[in-house]
Amino acid sequence: MSPHLTPAQAAGRDLADYTRQYRALPFEPLQIEFRRRLVLAQIARLAPARLLEVGCGERPLFTDLPGTACTVVEPTPAFAANARRLAAGRPDVRVAADYLEHFDAAAEAYDLIVVSCVLHEVPDPQVFLKAVRRLCGPRTVVHVNVPNARSLHRLLAVAMGLIPDPATPSQTQQLMQQRAAIYDAASLRAALAVARLHVHEGGTLFVKPFTHGQMQQLVDLGFMTLAMLDGLDRLVQWLPELGSELWVHARAQDAQETQSA
Repeated sequence: MSPHLTPAQAAGRDLADYTRQYRALPFEPLQIEFRRRLVLAQIARLAPARLLEVGCGERPLFTDLPGTACTVVEPTPAFAANARRLAAGRPDVRVAADYLEHFDAAAEAYDLIVVSCVLHEVPDPQVFLKAVRRLCGPRTVVHVNVPNARSLHRLLAVAMGLIPDPATPSQTQQLMQQRAAIYDAASLRAALAVARLHVHEGGTLFVKPFTHGQMQQLVDLGFMTLAMLDGLDRLVQWLPELGSELWVHARAQDAQETQSA
């Protein structure tokens, strides 16, 4: 997860402060682990030969993907520099310290584009998604995951009268300078459709009953064990719409139409 803005848009956002806040977020390291587990499972299932990761945060996917040719596009200086250090000795890994909208992918053909916990960060999702669409070939799968507006913890907050609507921005979102919408399954599919990206499968991950801060308190107290956390992740088998994050796989609409013809 990292912010993807054009230089003009970035002028209104403090990337250094974002990096500090990102590293200090309660519970986020554990949330990242469950998100990463899902992404790596999907990569193992799809077996891409060439992968593009848009926004790598502090732990690029290529560190768990030996033998897979990976490209990282990461505009946050600290995260890009760290990715380059981690890529030392990996000639099959390319790290571009750039905004996706400016990324030059000439002659590249990706089997999988991973947009993990990024879309809700950008100020103009359609500009961003059009940049993703531009990089799609006929067989490219785009993996997108975002926070779920209809997560169990958000619905509980509505039921308690704490927020008027599940899509109400949280304190964490304000702290992280997030300006884009909070998606539910329908609005995420609709946003991708506008960019001519057709969703063909998806789901949710990790049922989170409480806020990040509350979850961290329970972990610190020793009440929330790793076994409980694993169980909450598996709970999406029975509560498939209530996970804390949505994920989908999409293809360029032209490619989808060609395959259906």
